Formats: sequence, C-alpha cells, structure tokens
Amino acid sequence: MTVVIGFEGSANKIGIGIIRDGEVLSNPRRTYITPPGQGFLPSETARHHRAVILTVLQEALEQAGLKPADVDCVAYTKGPGMGAPLVTVALVARTVAQLWGKPLLGVNHCIGHIEMGRLITHADNPTVLYVSGGNTQVIAYSERRYRIFGETIDIAVGNCLDRFARVIKISNDPSPGYNIEQMAKKGSQYVELPYTVKGMDVSFSGILSYIEEAAHKMLESGQCTAEDLCFSLQETLFSMLVEITERAMAHCGSQEVLIVGGQLFVIKSCRFFFSNLTIFLFSKSVEFHRFCIDNGAMIAQAGWEMFRSGHVTELPDSWITQR
Repeated sequence: MTVVIGFEGSANKIGIGIIRDGEVLSNPRRTYITPPGQGFLPSETARHHRAVILTVLQEALEQAGLKPADVDCVAYTKGPGMGAPLVTVALVARTVAQLWGKPLLGVNHCIGHIEMGRLITHADNPTVLYVSGGNTQVIAYSERRYRIFGETIDIAVGNCLDRFARVIKISNDPSPGYNIEQMAKKGSQYVELPYTVKGMDVSFSGILSYIEEAAHKMLESGQCTAEDLCFSLQETLFSMLVEITERAMAHCGSQEVLIVGGQLFVIKSCRFFFSNLTIFLFSKSVEFHRFCIDNGAMIAQAGWEMFRSGHVTELPDSWITQR
C-alpha cells in the first residue's frame, strides 16, 4: 500500500489530504474569507495559511489515524496559483519531507483537480471543463498527455464572477460565485451582454467591463435588479462554456463530461450547465460528472499517481510557479 500526503494552498483555501491507494483517509481545510467588496491579497492569504497550516496538518494525521512513519511521500502544489500562498505551502512541505525523511513531489494544481475528479466520479476518459478563479480550459487526454482544446484568452470565469461580486458588494462567504448563483435563481429579466466565443476559446474581460459599467446605472434607474444582473451574467458565461465544451466533445467523440476546478458555484449550477449541454448535443447518453473545490486530497491523489510511476522532485527543483 502507498500512502501520500498532499499540501494544497494555491489560493484562499489551505488543505492537507491523505490518500492510500485511492482511498481518502482525511481531507481537512480552511478558507480565508474577506469582507464583501474585497478580494484576497497574496500577502494576507499567505499570512492566513501560515497561521493555520500546522493545525490542519495535525488534523489530517489524526483523522487518518496515521503517524509520519506511515507516509510514503509528501506532495505539494507546485502551481499554478498565487505566488505567496504557494511559497508558504511549498516551504512547509519541503520541511516536512526532510524532517520525516520522505521523498517530495511537486504537483500541477490542474492535474490534481482532474485526477481527483476521475477518482471520485469514476469517469473513464471524459472531456474536462476546468473552471476556477485563475483558469478556464477545456481539456482531454490523448496519447499520454492532457491536451488543451480551448481556454480563456484573458481572465478566468471565476475571476469574472469574483470581480462582479465586488461591484455589487456580494458576500465572499462561502464564495462569491456561489452567492451569485443563489441570487441568479431569483432573477427573471435577461439583460443582454456581450457573447465572445472565438473558435474554441472564450473571452470574459469584455463582458466584465460592460456589466461593471452598466450595473450601477441600471440598478439606480430601476431598469433591472441585482438578481437580474446575476442571472444574465451566469446565463451568458455558462452558455459560452457549453458551446466550447460541446465542440470539444464532438471532436474527441466523447460521451463524458467532467467539471472540475476551485469554483464552488459549479456544484450548484450544474443543472443549468447540464441541461444546456444536453440541448446542444441532442443526446441523452452523455454522462455528466463533477468534483470541485480546492483540497489537499487532490494533490495527494495526483502525487500518488506520479510516485507510483517513479517520479520524485529533488529539493533543488522544488520551486513553485504562478503559471
């Protein structure tokens, strides 16, 4: 049996998970939440992670019922993500690996999401829609590589939603995207927004600029409600994602969709996404899967796959990358 502990802290969530041969033994985490209208700064996020990471580590070991001697490998998020939080977690992971005398593994955050999604949902070979605060991509596996079929050419869908939430002062607890989704359920009037799909790629910055400029004018004049704006933004963004996902599925001949990433809103918005995707495909045979939210177990799972394949990260190479 192979036991891997994974450290995740690429954004505002710090998590440590332990995997044993595909079984999640523990997966505690903490979330750094800022007041409404504010984002989370790298330095403050890193300070939060430093304050709680040892407590989370102790929780992970206690919940798994393991001691350091039982762990075979230490995995950590190498990137992409926010620089300061990534460095904080990498330092702790490196220290733990040396104190415990265990090999170290730097894991790609995106691959962690996908591998954990495949483990939990039992998806075989899906077309992957990756949505998070920093990434938006359509990915499929081909010839021993994950290949990007389409992506955002500017900002990520999560970043677009987060920044809009700040404009109309939506709470960050548990996440801006989730709260936008709750408000969208109460919206009834669709406000026409720019729709930007360029082949297999999407662009969200123009939509954000438009709705940021129009929001206060339309709300003050009574043309629409905040709920209507949330409904319109979500409808537009998701329709764009549906279009490029459907096109990638047609290209790959895939009958499975796996949605992964750090955005909590995806979990609650899947019915909207799935119904629209089904309309596009004119098919009832498509299988839909989802597993979202940043966590340590996903880094442990990707590390488990890598470790079993003979990969190890030497200390001089245990750096981080924001991209």
